Amino acid sequence: MPNINKYKYLSDSFLNSLEIAVFDLNNKSITYNINQYESAQDLEYFFSQDGNSNKIFIGPLTSEETKVAKNYCNKNIIVFSFASDRSLAGDCIYLFNFFIEDDLRAIFDFLDKDSKVALLYPNNNYGNYVNLVINDIAKNSEATLIYKLPYEEDLSNIRNTIKNLGKYEFRKDELNRQIEILKQRNDEISLASIKKLEKFETIGELDFTHLIISDGNIRILELAPLLPFYDIDPDRVKFVGTGLWDEKSFFEEPSLQGAFFPGIEISLREKFIKEYIKLYYMPPPRTATVMYDVVTLTNYLYNNFNSISEMNNFLESENIFFGLDGKFSIKNNIVKRELSILKINDGKANLIN
Repeated sequence: MPNINKYKYLSDSFLNSLEIAVFDLNNKSITYNINQYESAQDLEYFFSQDGNSNKIFIGPLTSEETKVAKNYCNKNIIVFSFASDRSLAGDCIYLFNFFIEDDLRAIFDFLDKDSKVALLYPNNNYGNYVNLVINDIAKNSEATLIYKLPYEEDLSNIRNTIKNLGKYEFRKDELNRQIEILKQRNDEISLASIKKLEKFETIGELDFTHLIISDGNIRILELAPLLPFYDIDPDRVKFVGTGLWDEKSFFEEPSLQGAFFPGIEISLREKFIKEYIKLYYMPPPRTATVMYDVVTLTNYLYNNFNSISEMNNFLESENIFFGLDGKFSIKNNIVKRELSILKINDGKANLIN
């Protein structure tokens, strides 16, 4: 794990998770050596040591660090990296992370033929990657992807983006046009209709039934209330998130009630969360379960195979595992998760499929 301030919180949480997993597995025949590094040079030195052949490595954390590790695959090693750069998968590198492809597959498998989908995404690496891969996943679904709109990461243009998404100005003008027509009729029925229409901001149906918002963090809590404000009504359009929404702070947001996102029920990791809080006096970050599942997988490989080559052969064949984050497999050196659909309601996210 990197011993750098930028990654200290994540590194510490991963080490805490490793400690809990090792205690739970209680396999005294496995030795875990904890090595911290501060630079690529530290990693180069570490991997170049003769004693580091024929071993399993958990980490590095980032894509740049994983590029260093990849140079030493000739040492007959396995590296479970937490990097997000899919191009690094292969040789001895296995990527273990939460990948958006799994989220999108779960969403589009859940939607039916009547679903018309719009995508709202931030103009950053994460959002642009979602924009890049969503078409291929959507084309295998009964649902139809009709819009993809970006917004600036600092939310500087989010109001205009939401207005454009919901055709707010057009629908507002249409409402005013209908009111003017009714005024010219000047009869009792028309006047009653005007009173009803004046209660609305806009008129007319939206041409999408589901809105995927591929963002997380505090931005969701700023962005979500603007949707109904500009008449994208959550009673008429289902708001859909990604795994980034799997945070309790989102479950209380009024505009997200009834929204859904792909994930795994918290019941699978409740014991882990309670143990983490008991030991470290704080809740674990959502990503901490990744380390727990990697340690469990490493334990399985050690107990069932006699060499690195046997382990590689197994990981490259049909395989299915169960962990704190549900069912997963390794395909083409990348973890692939089978996710459920969770619906937000009254401070909780409950299973609906």
